[in-house]
Amino acid sequence: MIENKHNEFKRALNDKFEKEVVALLNSKDGGSIYVGIDDEGKIIGIDNVDKKQLEIKDRIKHNISPSTLGLFDVIAEKRDGVNIIHVFVASGPEKPYYLRKKGMSPEGSFIRVGSSVEPINKEMIIDLFTKRTKNSLRNIASPNQNLIFSQLKIYYEELGYEIGSNFLQQLELVNDDGSYNYVAYLLSDNNSVSIQVAKYSGIDTFNLVESEEFGHCSLIKATKNVLNKLELENKTFTKITHVERKEIKMVEPIALREAVINAIVHNDYTYEQAAKFEIFDDRIEISSNGGLPERFTKEDFLGGFSAPKNKELMRVFKDIGLVEQLGTGIRRILKYYNEDVYDIYPNFIKVSFKYRNKEDIALKNKHAHNLNEVQRDIISIVLNNPNVTQELIALELSISKRTVIRHMNTLVNMGVLKRVGGNRTGYWLVTKIE
Repeated sequence: MIENKHNEFKRALNDKFEKEVVALLNSKDGGSIYVGIDDEGKIIGIDNVDKKQLEIKDRIKHNISPSTLGLFDVIAEKRDGVNIIHVFVASGPEKPYYLRKKGMSPEGSFIRVGSSVEPINKEMIIDLFTKRTKNSLRNIASPNQNLIFSQLKIYYEELGYEIGSNFLQQLELVNDDGSYNYVAYLLSDNNSVSIQVAKYSGIDTFNLVESEEFGHCSLIKATKNVLNKLELENKTFTKITHVERKEIKMVEPIALREAVINAIVHNDYTYEQAAKFEIFDDRIEISSNGGLPERFTKEDFLGGFSAPKNKELMRVFKDIGLVEQLGTGIRRILKYYNEDVYDIYPNFIKVSFKYRNKEDIALKNKHAHNLNEVQRDIISIVLNNPNVTQELIALELSISKRTVIRHMNTLVNMGVLKRVGGNRTGYWLVTKIE
């Protein structure tokens, strides 16, 4: 690892620290500051890690404007057996960021150029300010000012947080005039936002078989309900070989969880629509409103660089434990899937998880342990080719068509196999996945 536009090394904390943070906040895709590593990349280490972490958080929070809530993470790490501190800084949505004591000026505003930090000239400051997101959720008034936050408070109290009289102000849910903003509305018990989980028979949206809505409650509660629903739908298969039976999920659970949370946290609620979740016979699709942030490319997005759309929501989700660490969600997903799971459009982002390779898996259900070798072979063939004929199955297994029909009838009666459509245009479907 070397110093570049994304990475800054600091042997120790000094009075230039906030300047480095401001430069990353003003950059296109953020970056990291490593405290305890010198300019040459040599690991020096740092003492009193807990105390230094608190100092870093306090300095960022109080010495930089506008608010950095939800835009940074301070993590203690071990490198070569010694302690260092990794400060992850996301690209901020309300540029230009600046040193509070210097104000919005070339003396207080900086940007990263390569591995160096340069002041922002007055013209660029004005340009950034005029482009500042006018419809950030914090700047939109709640449509309902009679909000209740009992659910949100319970989530915080369960994790040991003390709920003081300024709890809502600390989360930036209250404007200077005392009114609630749209973030408060989303996190309240009594909002009107509803998240839909739709289930279809087949691989398109023509045959809706189930639709559930999770909402009219705190967005935290709705998110947990969606996660629970998709966990139930993410069935377990059994990979059957001649030596073992290995249970696997249709979709990698870690990737699915990250995609759900990303879609909800980064959804553009100014469209007045929530993220959407769709379950098909061959995949799960998750769509969120709003494209990439301004100046953010698809390469930046897939590279795991962070530019939170809704930083206040991000902070709350992190407090509650739904988000583990800023800037890691996409990387977690791409650890298990290729980049082509993402489709990025100007006004929405969709991720599609195809179910696991059906050539290698067979179902797990209450009858699985009763299946004989021929029946398992038939299931494997059908999973690989749903349009297969009984004649071809007989040919592949070197058995008679009559034997194939007998075993397939047994599988149908067990609820393991189903014929969809007619003899000429239909196909076989493996069912009862539990």
